[in-house]
Amino acid sequence: MTVAPSSLAMPQVHVYVDKAALVAAATDQVIELIRDAIATRGRCSIALSGGSTPKPLYQALAQTDLPWEQLYIYWGDERYVPATHADSNAKMTYEAWLNHVAIPAENIFTVPTETDSPNSSADQYQQALATSFDTTEIPAFDIILLGMGDDGHTASLFPHTEALNETERWVTVGQKADQPRITLTAPVINQARHVMFLVAGANKQTALSQVFAPTANSATYPARLVSPTGELRWLLDQDASAGLPASIERTLH
Repeated sequence: MTVAPSSLAMPQVHVYVDKAALVAAATDQVIELIRDAIATRGRCSIALSGGSTPKPLYQALAQTDLPWEQLYIYWGDERYVPATHADSNAKMTYEAWLNHVAIPAENIFTVPTETDSPNSSADQYQQALATSFDTTEIPAFDIILLGMGDDGHTASLFPHTEALNETERWVTVGQKADQPRITLTAPVINQARHVMFLVAGANKQTALSQVFAPTANSATYPARLVSPTGELRWLLDQDASAGLPASIERTLH
């Protein structure tokens, strides 16, 4: 399908001189959003992304003084590997952040990957979301952190895969080649109060040019599916931002 997402007129696009400046800004903004959510609703729910870009953000949060007992941790996607596996997003996050702060264990919702099948894992994680948010409606995360691959994927919503077409489930199985992953679906991402993309590197330019194009194929560039009811921020380093169409307004830092 070829669509022009409504979010493209709305996102805040911030460009930083390099990845270190991007991470520093993201840290400040995430801390502010956490504090605001807790002040407003008494708690903050945040879905984390994996990969190398957010790792220093998590390390910085580990050095921050926050009301940890009011923070609830989830993941936007996870590889279908044991929690001790080197590729586990949860393992990386624990080592960088969660092992170093006093977040109650019952406030941390890892994706159950040691199950009978990826589908079972997705089912169990969806049930965990329903229980923790105490809702039968699509849950509204306070913050969802996302990255974007050079193929335009985000979370584990990969180009031309069945997960892109899921509109009923909150959690489904994403597929990268023959590697199953567990992922939040586009409807859940789009229900969030704040969605923040962290994108760095010149290899992201082509995908960004298509994600921000007036019209392009969302099946080919799944990040185009992100059109939240809440706020959408794109934090880019200078190398990645060279892919933005000239018509896209941006704030330089």
